[in-house]
Amino acid sequence: MNLRIPGPIPVPEEILDEMARPMINHRGPEFKDLLYSATDRLKRVFETEGDVWILTASGTGAMEAALVNVLSPGDKVVNATIGVFGNRFGEIAEAYGAEVVTLASKFGTTVDLDQLRDTLKQHPDTKAVLVTHNETSTGVANDLEAVAKVVKGEFDALLLVDGISSVASMPLPTDAWGCDVVATASQKGWMLPPGLAFISMSERAWEAHAEARMPRFYFDASLYKRYYEIGQPPFTPGLSVMFAMDLALDKLLAEGMGSVFERHASIARQTRDGVKGLGLSLFPEDESTASNTITAVAVPEGVDAAKMLTLMRVEHNVVLSGGQASLSGQIFRIGHLGLTTPEDIQDVIDSLKVVLPQAGFTG
Repeated sequence: MNLRIPGPIPVPEEILDEMARPMINHRGPEFKDLLYSATDRLKRVFETEGDVWILTASGTGAMEAALVNVLSPGDKVVNATIGVFGNRFGEIAEAYGAEVVTLASKFGTTVDLDQLRDTLKQHPDTKAVLVTHNETSTGVANDLEAVAKVVKGEFDALLLVDGISSVASMPLPTDAWGCDVVATASQKGWMLPPGLAFISMSERAWEAHAEARMPRFYFDASLYKRYYEIGQPPFTPGLSVMFAMDLALDKLLAEGMGSVFERHASIARQTRDGVKGLGLSLFPEDESTASNTITAVAVPEGVDAAKMLTLMRVEHNVVLSGGQASLSGQIFRIGHLGLTTPEDIQDVIDSLKVVLPQAGFTG
């Protein structure tokens, strides 16, 4: 199966094999060595001197952890959302009692920096800004560095980043850009199955944590910090995925993160060129903002998107994603996170060439 969705992603065989290792005592010396070694390498990928915690959770769990560790009920946050997952960030904040000011950009576009400035000027008591770096529901990547310059450089608010589909695939130098909390998850660019999530925390985030009063237990960073000092997790970890993570981190760092980023950029260019060569249009309004981990394609007029996706899966063994929320039936999405090869993408393009006319395409 050619699994081309934005996660879970195909996992290399040798990384999957690591999951078959025998269990170890998560309170013993073997786990301590694994925890310290993995955390040091995670910091290299995050490009941070701050803390990074390994959670047994999904990406949504990491988003929740980002919020509850630095905010209190009633705190005002600006949610700069450009899609479904940006909306989710705000929904989680609301569930925990934050006062959420929503700055919603049109699907297919990025955060408007002038609008962000105006919103923060109108709400000078904003405690934090929430932003998704790479929005897989629309295939758009925000200019996170520019967003950070506004949030940190001009207003000195906390910056909480959903980097779930960007960290380990696209440049996100946590410290250099001033990101206070970055959340990500294993089933994206890390070449891993679902089950683990990672969050980074800056010194500023820890200062906020000392005053934060949102309820938390499982995701309480102070517990992770306390247990890390003795080389243990606060709760039972996903050991099998951690074994796989150990090898995946070695592979990422051996390749070099710069090379990893360029590999993703190259595959993204191939994908975009391929779909345009079929007479299709990308969904992002500005191609320069198109994601390097997923390509969103506008469904042409007259094409039955559901039929197209079914034919791709049933007749060609290629699994793509449809649109979400208001984009259902309007776009389809091709994932290319992790170890995606040019042959994987060519298979998608060749299959689309056959299937599109069968689904009503006359272009």
